[in-house]
Amino acid sequence: MSEHASREASLPDDEAGLLAVRDLDAGYGDLQVLSGVDLDVRDGEYVTIVGPNGAGKSTVMKSVFGLTTYMGGEIRFRDEPIHELAPEQIIHEGIGYVPQNENVFAGLSVRENLEMGAYILDELPQDRLRDVYDRFPILEERESQTAGSLSGGQQQMLAMGRALMLDPGLLMLDEPSAGLAPDLVDEMFDRIDRINDDGTSVLMVEQNAKEALRRCDRGYVLANGQNSYMDDGDALLDDEEVRQEFLGG
Repeated sequence: MSEHASREASLPDDEAGLLAVRDLDAGYGDLQVLSGVDLDVRDGEYVTIVGPNGAGKSTVMKSVFGLTTYMGGEIRFRDEPIHELAPEQIIHEGIGYVPQNENVFAGLSVRENLEMGAYILDELPQDRLRDVYDRFPILEERESQTAGSLSGGQQQMLAMGRALMLDPGLLMLDEPSAGLAPDLVDEMFDRIDRINDDGTSVLMVEQNAKEALRRCDRGYVLANGQNSYMDDGDALLDDEEVRQEFLGG
C-alpha cells in the first residue's frame, strides 16, 4: 500500500460530524452482510462508497435508512442514535434516500411524485417545489406526464427531486448513473455536484468508481462486507494497490 491510502475507516470523534457509523453488523434476516463497518459523513461533505459487486455497498445505505436487519454496532445522525428507527422516522430526522431500482411511482404524474416526497408535511412546501423545478427544469416541463413515461435519466432526476422535497441534511444515492446512456452520466454527476455545492451532504454508492472518486471529498472501499480503505478521493485514485485491486488498474 502506498503512503496515501489509509485503512483507518473512521474519523476522530471530533471530526465525525453529521453521520457516524461504528462497528456496524447488518444484513437480511439471518444473513449477515456487513461486519464491523465504520463510516462518517461530515456536514456538507460528499462521500462515495465503492467496491466490487456483492461488497455490501448498498447494504450500508439501506442500513442507515432502516431497511436491513440490525445486528450490532451504532448509527448516529446529528449525534442521535438512529439504528433502531423505522424508515419513516429516519425521514423525519433529515435523511433522504434514492434507491437504485423502482425509485419513482410510475403511474403517478411527475408533480404527484414530488408531492409524495413531502407527504409527512401538512402542506406542500411551495418553495421546495420551486427549488426542485429550478434544479431540474425538465420536471416542470413534464409535470403532468406519468413518471413511467419519462426516460431513465429523467426518472433519476425525479427520484432525486422527490428526496429533496424535505430539504434533507443528508442525501443518499444508490448507483445514480446505473442504466444511463454514457452521454448522460457526466450530466448526472454534475447535478449531484451542484446539490452538494448548495450545502446538502451526499453519501453515494456508485459503479463508476473512478469518476465518483474524482468528484467526492472522501471515499470508502468495501470488500466482503468490511472496510478496506478510507481516504480522500484523490488519494484512493492515486494509490496503486487500490487501483489494481478495485479500480481495474
